[in-house]
Amino acid sequence: MEWDQCDFRKRSVRVSSVAGRVLGWHPLFWCEDLGRFLMRVQVIGSGSFGIALARLLARNGHGVALWCKDNAAVLREKREDPAYLPGVVLPGVVEILDEGDELAADAELAVLAVPSHAMRSVLGAVRLPDGAIRVSVAKGIENNTLMRMSEVIAEAAPGGAVVALSGPSHAEEVARDLPASVVVASADAGACARVQEMFLCKTFRVYTSPDVIGVELGGSLKNVIAIAAGVCDGFGLGDNAKAALMTRGLAEITRLGVACGADPLTFAGLSGMGDLITTCESRHSRNRAVGEGIAKGKTLEEITTSTAMVAEGVRTTRSARALAMKYGVRMPITEATYRVLFENAPARDAIAELMLREAKPEITR
Repeated sequence: MEWDQCDFRKRSVRVSSVAGRVLGWHPLFWCEDLGRFLMRVQVIGSGSFGIALARLLARNGHGVALWCKDNAAVLREKREDPAYLPGVVLPGVVEILDEGDELAADAELAVLAVPSHAMRSVLGAVRLPDGAIRVSVAKGIENNTLMRMSEVIAEAAPGGAVVALSGPSHAEEVARDLPASVVVASADAGACARVQEMFLCKTFRVYTSPDVIGVELGGSLKNVIAIAAGVCDGFGLGDNAKAALMTRGLAEITRLGVACGADPLTFAGLSGMGDLITTCESRHSRNRAVGEGIAKGKTLEEITTSTAMVAEGVRTTRSARALAMKYGVRMPITEATYRVLFENAPARDAIAELMLREAKPEITR
């Protein structure tokens, strides 16, 4: 059966409820053609990752509506957005919603794929279905409140369990069915397992974790280290320097995470080490590109205004530094990155200062 030929909203596939035939749309029904339960999903945000996840969930057999802020017209016309993911075509079953459209009240899952700095304002503009699981895929920490995204969602859009999805999963690869593995975390084990089941497929492996703090902090703080990694690349400092930066970056991420209540082992997993490696090394990494631009003499304003893509690490650098000060945690790479981005410190001087800090043991207990 061709995906683009099935319209779940018009029931062109045969569906039946657990008790019998479904007469209308219901958030949980059995598709006899696909041999699986289907769910109604709202994806909020139509940037690269929103498009990639809408495509993945639709190909997993779920009914997907994609809420768009400013690119609904191009997605309706072309079923792709060349500005974000050129060549990636959305299945015809994905419904495209304008910013002013209301979300369906009976969706079981709401995937929040908006930048972290816009999360609260977007949640003020849309009404998420009561009881729907909220899945955050944003990787950032709110500047003023220092809240993680799951905390922002729980406060701004109560009414459903909140699950954080994180890990090495660049949209450019997920959207082209290249294998990726992620982790979902929630205090609600049942919601976590449900999200795992809905996303899991042969190209997208999903693990679960109860450590929401660690999963969210790992995914957010690695973006700061990736900016510093981009500086290394821009200056051509070599493999040794970058390996040291990533290793010591992971050490300071772990220190802050533990101070905030996370399990240190989480940072050795997909949302910690895994995401850090990808974001520091990948040509798709927006945060690494920011650092590389800084090393090549561009200003932060020039870099951030030259693309529609959002580099979460820029704003997260402010939040990470504030959290480190709040908990009294040493984060020298984060501090150096902050000074380069916001205090116009020369990047080469910042590197020299990092290298010439007081000598100390690698590991202290």
